[in-house]
Amino acid sequence: MRGGGFILAAAALLALSACEIKDTSGGSSGEPSAGAAGPPPMPQPVTLADRPEAEAGERLYVEHCIMCHGDVGMGTGLLARRLQVPLLEARGDLTADYVIQAARMGIGNMPQIPRGEVSDEELEQIADYLAAGPHPAGQMPAAAPAEGEAQ
Repeated sequence: MRGGGFILAAAALLALSACEIKDTSGGSSGEPSAGAAGPPPMPQPVTLADRPEAEAGERLYVEHCIMCHGDVGMGTGLLARRLQVPLLEARGDLTADYVIQAARMGIGNMPQIPRGEVSDEELEQIADYLAAGPHPAGQMPAAAPAEGEAQ
């Protein structure tokens, strides 16, 4: 049984040595080097407070749709894989009927939007708003310069 204990101890030592964190910055503090940039900050969501002049269709779009179809939403990211203009507000080729059908039936990865969540009247207002596009509010924001870069 002594041999089994030696093998177990060797395996544990090997496992612990694999977990060692290497400091490649030349320092030994364990802190990231000054030149290492972390991930960018989380984007702020678009809310009605950002668009105080929004009218009915735009207000409903911001309330119900922009979380996925805004500039950082998953719907925009998926549409960007196959469309030149992925932001729905920036498109000029949407018809109200298409928007209603896509919302009620679902399309691609977009789920169906039930009447209990968005009424027919509300969806019609959203569809009319998108069909009247492109809208200036739908333009992608310019990338902010990184900290320390000239503007």
